Amino acid sequence: MSGSRNSAGKSEKKDQASQADRHRLYELSVQYAPSEIEFVDDTFKSLRGRRARLLREDFCGTANVCCEWVRRRRGNRAVGVDIDPNVLQWGEEHNLSKLTPAQREHIDLRCENVLKTNSVSPDIVLAMNFSYWLFKERKELRRYFRRVRESLAEGGIMFLDAYGGYDSFREIVEERKIEEEGGFTYVWEQEKYEPVSGSLICHIHFDFADGSRMERAFSYDWRLWTLPEIRELLAEAGFSKTTVYWQGWDDNGEADGDFKPVTEGESDAGWICYISAEQ
Repeated sequence: MSGSRNSAGKSEKKDQASQADRHRLYELSVQYAPSEIEFVDDTFKSLRGRRARLLREDFCGTANVCCEWVRRRRGNRAVGVDIDPNVLQWGEEHNLSKLTPAQREHIDLRCENVLKTNSVSPDIVLAMNFSYWLFKERKELRRYFRRVRESLAEGGIMFLDAYGGYDSFREIVEERKIEEEGGFTYVWEQEKYEPVSGSLICHIHFDFADGSRMERAFSYDWRLWTLPEIRELLAEAGFSKTTVYWQGWDDNGEADGDFKPVTEGESDAGWICYISAEQ
């Protein structure tokens, strides 16, 4: 049935927000798994002279990236770790279900704490979408980085992302139109930044053409870690080398998605980068 009926027997049409799937909207707005996998796959090859086979995605959510990894090459295997059983179930039903039986057998999803998980030593560990920022104390983040380094196979590499710029310290709202799924607006809200602790409260909302809104579809309580802090903690955790990969810009002033290694960045209002941490 397309709608419900009220006490008078009239059909009530649901608004777009109530019918939308927040996980699907997130994947369309925030993630582009093929680009992310292409970057880590090619960067590992350039640094190690061989292809990685086993990838572990920490804070994996819907396991979209795990699925992309096993699609990329026969023999690739992935481990996805997330503490939320509901999002893992969604990934099973909507992403893993689209794989071939052989590809599905190459993914191991684990409902575990990333600080406690024990898996076969991966070539690559990913911690993307700033997920590791939930560790708000230096000792916590250093402990996580150390656990990752100890879990990696020989020659393994950890990949992270980070964002910053002077807008990242502000309480702002940004909007971006998304054309898929009939069209909607992705809304990023930095509700509160507290400079003494570095605490950052953010939300994702989704607005629709009929005027409805999915309010606080996702919320984050993070610490806004700077690049020097992240690199120092990686070194303290025992990683031998870190590299920052900066995103470029096209002729229209839009981010081009091409990340190059740098030793100096630009003082932009907002930037996103990747980081590799070699064992």
